[in-house]
Amino acid sequence: MRILVIGAGVLGSYLAHVLVRGGNDVTVLARAKRAAQLRQDGLVIRHYFQRKTTVDQVKVISELRTDDIYDLIFVVMKYNDFPAVLPILADNLSTNIVLVGNNGDTHGMQRFFKEYSRTPQNIVFGFQLSGGIREKNGRVISIRMGVQMVLGSLEGEVPFKPELAQAFRQTKYKLDYPEDINAWLLSHIVPIVAITSVSYLHNGDLAKATKDNARWKQAVALIDEGFSVLDKLGIKTNPAALVKGVKRHPTMLYQGMKFVHKMPFMKLVDGSFSEISALYQAFEPLKQHAGLSTPAWDDFKQQTFTKYALEQK
Repeated sequence: MRILVIGAGVLGSYLAHVLVRGGNDVTVLARAKRAAQLRQDGLVIRHYFQRKTTVDQVKVISELRTDDIYDLIFVVMKYNDFPAVLPILADNLSTNIVLVGNNGDTHGMQRFFKEYSRTPQNIVFGFQLSGGIREKNGRVISIRMGVQMVLGSLEGEVPFKPELAQAFRQTKYKLDYPEDINAWLLSHIVPIVAITSVSYLHNGDLAKATKDNARWKQAVALIDEGFSVLDKLGIKTNPAALVKGVKRHPTMLYQGMKFVHKMPFMKLVDGSFSEISALYQAFEPLKQHAGLSTPAWDDFKQQTFTKYALEQK
């Protein structure tokens, strides 16, 4: 299949690798330095747990023309980067598009395509469960055990499931279709905001962060508040086991988060606060609509935003 991956960061690079190894005709859209790295060295990935390095050759483009049509387009970006690429996608004549990543505004993005697309387009939202970092030389260090993508449409069944199945047919990559992808993505925002805020307030120093019991307890309280907001609005939180754990075993949860952040591989997980700040903002209308008291959430937001604002001066 002819497939385009827009975004050659940690997640997009791994997705492109999987699709290449699955026998697809893969093109990556990248710009400037990243495009030059891919053209010169190929797609270089160090698979951390698997203890191997792979190199794949991919086609590289730096812009998407209107008539450059693909069977599938995967857009793998941080939430705050999506707005810049939506007009380019709407102007393209490809019909099957998957927006992959954290997302607090699926309905707004769906409306954008309805209004501005040149041709009717099938828009699907997804999230790839993996992580890592990209080094200055372009090599990606991929952190994963198995790997999968959750996928869903806001308009019933994913309309191009057969094409997705074909693209991944010769891979070990799992596709999962939750009942409500918007609820899944909103649920995912809550722990991501909490965990990243703790790290950010310690300047990414995990050794210090893991010793801050008060912060981790507050993070658990934030998660509880966020899930309560979603529950009040009738949005089904996912995974349900985490929701129950927050309520019944908060001490076990914060100790578990501390333990995970002591693991060596956590130093290789990229966390962008520019994206987290956008996710805080995306969640704000939900909080206001629910009308619940969220002291832990509000305190974390105020402290992280104050720090971020000072850093931007």
